[in-house]
Amino acid sequence: MANKFGKIFSITTFGESHGEAIGVVIDGCPAGLSITIEEINQYLALRRPGFGDSVSPRDEADEAEIISGVFEGKTTGAPIAITIKNKNFDSNNYEPIKNLLRPGHANFTYLQKYGIYDFRGGGRASARETACRVAAGAVAIKLLEHYGIKLVAFVSSVGNESAKVKSEDIAELREKTYASPVYCPDEKASTKIINTINKVKSEGDSIGGIVGFVIKDVPIGLGEPIYDKLESRLASAMFSIPAVKGFEIGDGFNAAKLQGSEHNDPFVKSGEQVMTSSNHAGGILAGISNGMPIIGEVAFKPTPSITKPQKTIDLSNNKTVLQLPLGSKHDPCVAIRAVPVVEAMCAMVIADFLLLKAASSHIKDNLSENY
Repeated sequence: MANKFGKIFSITTFGESHGEAIGVVIDGCPAGLSITIEEINQYLALRRPGFGDSVSPRDEADEAEIISGVFEGKTTGAPIAITIKNKNFDSNNYEPIKNLLRPGHANFTYLQKYGIYDFRGGGRASARETACRVAAGAVAIKLLEHYGIKLVAFVSSVGNESAKVKSEDIAELREKTYASPVYCPDEKASTKIINTINKVKSEGDSIGGIVGFVIKDVPIGLGEPIYDKLESRLASAMFSIPAVKGFEIGDGFNAAKLQGSEHNDPFVKSGEQVMTSSNHAGGILAGISNGMPIIGEVAFKPTPSITKPQKTIDLSNNKTVLQLPLGSKHDPCVAIRAVPVVEAMCAMVIADFLLLKAASSHIKDNLSENY
């Protein structure tokens, strides 16, 4: 399995949904960065289930423990190991359906590829693994703060209900986002989204959603041309999140409907700074950050775990019906709890490119001194 992400600032996650614990090892984080377990747990609390009707009732505190790499509140440059105990789960709920191929789930492809599958809550394929990313993202966000970079993710739509989002002030947008039970900064849209989720939940169904993100004050020059473009790595990061089915940067798919005169961002000068008068490109040109806010959206499919009966087959290819046992715990809309995960993945991508740029600059400076 590919359990590692990133080049310099890299993470390796481990653990399963119903195992003893999950965890992450962060490598490449510079020494001297201030980080506390309280800050990590604060970010973990943002993806915690069990705080409303719109998310899974699986209720566990997600308290992280730092095993290595931090001393007296600062990173040492050594690998940072973080573990999170699994507490509130019941594997018995999965016994009656362990031999059924669950529509929209990983058990068919995992069985074909590996010949074995941990059916307890989805095992390694479970969204439970994303808690590891949020813990690592807390460290990456602290690194970004050191460079003055700010970011936020938010629910921009669920089903046919869309929010109107202004992204000028990140602090205000973040405050409004996390004040909403569905992480939507538009109060009117938030109410409609809650009603939509409650409706599909009462019908034993689920619904998809879109998470938007904004990253501001990113320095010009992050990203590598051709095969390691900034948007390519962001796309890779987002598609690694369970249930993601689409990704856009800037105008995204809507750009295909525009003419060049409409989509091009004219360059202007603001004081001594060169910038663009619009931002259809979403802050990235030719795979490299151009100094404008990086904006994008991530599309999440409906949660495949629903209480409605679903036709399927078992492992012996016999036709049957999948009916989730009573007491099963699932999100009616995974996009909500994915908000801090998208934020974490954005932070790790930017952190990695910041360190890549620093390494490149250091080599360049040495070469200019020697030649």
